[in-house]
Amino acid sequence: MEFVLLIFLPIVAALFIPFLFKRMKRIHTGWFVLAVPLVLFLYYATYIPSTMDGGHAISELQWIPSLGISFVSYIDGLSLLFSLLITGIGSLVVLYSIFYLDKNKEKLGNFYVYLLLFMSAMLGVVQSDNVISLYLFWELTSISSFLLIGYWYTRDRSRFGALKSMMITVFGGLMMLGGFVLLGIMGDTYSIRELIASAPDFVGHDYFTLALVLLLLGAFTKSAQFPFYIWLPDAMEAPTPVSAYLHSATMVKAGLYLVARFTPIFAFSEVWVWLVTGIGLLTLFWGSLFAVKQTDLKAILAFSTVSQLGLIMSLLGAGAITFHSDDAVFKFAMFAAIFHLINHATFKGSLFMIAGIVDHETGTRDIRKLGGLMSIMPVSFSVAFIGSMSMAGLPPFNGFLSKEMFLQSMVAIRQFELFQFDTWGILFPVIAWIASVFTFVYSFYFVFRTFAGKRKEGQLPQEPHEAPVGMLVSPIILGVLVVGIFFIPNLVAKWLIKPAVAAIQPNLYSQPGDIDIHVAAWHGFKSVELWLTVGVIIVGALLFISLSKWQKVYGLQPAKFSLNALYDGMMSFSEKGMNRISRFYMTGLIRTYMIYIFAFISVAVLVILFTQDAFVVDMDSFAHIGVYSVINAVILLLAVCFVLLSKTRLAAIIALGAVGYSVALFFVIFKAPDLALTQLVIETVSVALFLLAFKHLPALKDHGETVKTKMTNGIVAIGVGITVTLVALSAHSQKLIPSIAQYYKDTVKTEAGGGNIVNVILVDYRGFDTLFEIAVLSIAGIGVLGMIKLRLGRKENSDENK
Repeated sequence: MEFVLLIFLPIVAALFIPFLFKRMKRIHTGWFVLAVPLVLFLYYATYIPSTMDGGHAISELQWIPSLGISFVSYIDGLSLLFSLLITGIGSLVVLYSIFYLDKNKEKLGNFYVYLLLFMSAMLGVVQSDNVISLYLFWELTSISSFLLIGYWYTRDRSRFGALKSMMITVFGGLMMLGGFVLLGIMGDTYSIRELIASAPDFVGHDYFTLALVLLLLGAFTKSAQFPFYIWLPDAMEAPTPVSAYLHSATMVKAGLYLVARFTPIFAFSEVWVWLVTGIGLLTLFWGSLFAVKQTDLKAILAFSTVSQLGLIMSLLGAGAITFHSDDAVFKFAMFAAIFHLINHATFKGSLFMIAGIVDHETGTRDIRKLGGLMSIMPVSFSVAFIGSMSMAGLPPFNGFLSKEMFLQSMVAIRQFELFQFDTWGILFPVIAWIASVFTFVYSFYFVFRTFAGKRKEGQLPQEPHEAPVGMLVSPIILGVLVVGIFFIPNLVAKWLIKPAVAAIQPNLYSQPGDIDIHVAAWHGFKSVELWLTVGVIIVGALLFISLSKWQKVYGLQPAKFSLNALYDGMMSFSEKGMNRISRFYMTGLIRTYMIYIFAFISVAVLVILFTQDAFVVDMDSFAHIGVYSVINAVILLLAVCFVLLSKTRLAAIIALGAVGYSVALFFVIFKAPDLALTQLVIETVSVALFLLAFKHLPALKDHGETVKTKMTNGIVAIGVGITVTLVALSAHSQKLIPSIAQYYKDTVKTEAGGGNIVNVILVDYRGFDTLFEIAVLSIAGIGVLGMIKLRLGRKENSDENK
């Protein structure tokens, strides 16, 4: 079986969800959905032995082979890790949603369709070897996440958050597509594997830096990096299962995947190292600083996610230094990035689920109303404590191990002597330490302000109680993983981390077994990261204890001086600006729109004709113009002028007929009797129809057009005439291929069995064109008939009322 088809399994399953939801009311739809990610997880797990040995698997499904575009599923250590996260966390989220979402109140048919659509899109992103198909799946994640975030579409904040996330991530996706196109131009291929193989040749290319920046825009917007992170807090309006899935382990990790996958191509550039490391560290600091300001549990987790994504991004940037240095510490950085990516998925997924449980069982997420829930919800508190301590970077939890690696990598950066890191690099460990302090604060803030202290009687919308067992299973599993990974990190490294690192750094490792990194919780008293952690705990504890005294500082920032205000202002300005422009040119008059269209076409075509030296006239190819042609041309011009100057409808119709008959005479003069006959028939029928409908046509009126308007119309009309004439002359004089006319002449009798070449073209060679034209005219005729009947009906009703 071509395993590339498994990417589409969730989409295929989604087709049956609405039917199951409607027909199987007594069974929660989530039980049917659960089988999809679970089966996929078990299937992808079978590839672990292969990737551990440095192997990979490829499966291809042709899409547009002529353009080199196809669906290629490439499973190596990196894509396998993400596939396991997508399906593994997906299974736990679906299980959690079964108990979180009421089958009698929620539109589960919609919810699970959107969720499965998103799952397929994410699998496509992490497994695609073709950058065009990767972009297709990338934008599909934006669309499906828009639907998931806006699932409760009757809420204003849900619709706002969905639109905001889509606007920002789709913008990044379009920029990323530009980068992919430039990569395709540089490498003459859309295959990521082939691009990586040719990467050293791209460094000096004119498009290299531009492609780099465009691709990073896509990654930064999707992974909520500064300043694009503003969509993530608003996306918390989604149901908690969506937040636990999209914003802990999947969608926000897509940008990290993109950076990791394209590191072998762009890491040769100092721009890549500086941007990825610098923006990541800035995002870490910014997210941790503002997480403490929030009062909504999911908002706290949203900003904590922003900060943790920044941490991983900075490690990916530091790991890219290995393309310029053999220092073992920087090899450590890439390992730490993948390690923390796994750790973050476990502890953040559990914390989102606990936030949802608190909301579900108390009726609020406002941390100001919470407190004292430890004795009432002991299991939820235990899981929240484990997740929060891991997020704070304390032992014995997995976050401690990867956080120590992070601090070690940031300290080492200041000693890197290229790209001016030896001067500015001192800021990296300082910012990392400060951000770690605030990470400690918001972790304690989340768990202890929710579960410790005294209960605030009367402030909760409902009486709190522990969640049902089914709702606790998923966060408990994640909590067990948080603790378990701390004790068996090297086993996890052997199975998952090292194969992923080997895929990112093919310049260093030919297979995962070459990676000689050993994870340990203790490095001795002389390790710098140990004392940095001690400082984080001491300062963080003091800040948390005194939180009520300094938290008010956040209120000093004016709301209008924020990135959210900038986004709102840009959206408001664009909406109002577009409305003004629309009101300016949307006059409601068809003739005005025709002027716009004709004027634009004339200007565009004439500019191209003369700037590209396309205007060429070959007089030798022209037919001889005799006296009859000149006389007929004069008659034609007089007839056209008479149409324009006519004061009555009858005179205009007669003059219009004269124009048509004059054209037919030209066909006779230039020995084209078939065309002449067709033109005469059409013109006769048209004039007859006009005359038959004469009494129904409105009288000619003076529309009060000013001299300026008439001059504008005249200029546009002359411009169109000149344009058409010049294009006709140039096209006739520059025939790059032989005319098809000779083919018609040779086959009109032998192949089509006709005598009139024009008729044969209309009903044989271009029979389908004629058929569709007739269909269009028939539809228009039916519409006109309906309008006439409607008008007559109104007239009859009016007469009856009188």
